[in-house]
Amino acid sequence: MSNNYFTFKQFTVYQDRCAFKVGTDGVLLGAYTHVSEEDRILDIGTGTGLIALMLAQKGASEITAIEPDIDSYEQANQNVKGSKWSNRIRLDNSDLKSFKSGDKFSLIVTNPPYFINSLKNPDMRKALARHSDSLSATDLLIGVSDLLTYDGRFQIILPYIEGNLFIADASVYGLYCNSILKIRPLPTSDIRRLILKFTRKRTSVKEKFLTIERGARHEFTEDYVEMTKDFYLNF
Repeated sequence: MSNNYFTFKQFTVYQDRCAFKVGTDGVLLGAYTHVSEEDRILDIGTGTGLIALMLAQKGASEITAIEPDIDSYEQANQNVKGSKWSNRIRLDNSDLKSFKSGDKFSLIVTNPPYFINSLKNPDMRKALARHSDSLSATDLLIGVSDLLTYDGRFQIILPYIEGNLFIADASVYGLYCNSILKIRPLPTSDIRRLILKFTRKRTSVKEKFLTIERGARHEFTEDYVEMTKDFYLNF
């Protein structure tokens, strides 16, 4: 049974009311995403509020986090209010299709639903949180294209196959991948996740690799420790 909360070095995430709990994907995306104090950030589908809190810890001063599930939204609000950055993060109980903003964002991040054809979870809230029926690639790309500034960045984490399909889809909307972090659990594993960065400018693609564990369980690589050490208690 999942813990009701997850404690990081500078904040705690309560998660008993959220459809999905703190996971490696969200931590990787939050830890890898570069932010500046000047960025105006949108976190799509914030869930527990994890990524918004991580980006606030990294120095972002203006973050909007949207979440359509009311229980997850209320708990994310609790987590934000309990942090030292509550004045930097604004939560909105809406999905991307209904979200309205008078301004555009210089950075958009999301850990989205992605199991396109897999068997759905019988828990409806978990199914909606983790399947693209509730937020298709087309819906996401239309929303990002509309809300991203001309010189802004869009960053997303996806499984390997879905990520490669998404790169092709994004180009149709004038969003071009220029950075890929390829992630594998072990040195002998296939690539399991991609962190993709898109801009409106077509450039050559820079590729990097990250291996999480060296072999034995919880024997983490130096690269993984370096990326996440500002957040995890045991590093």
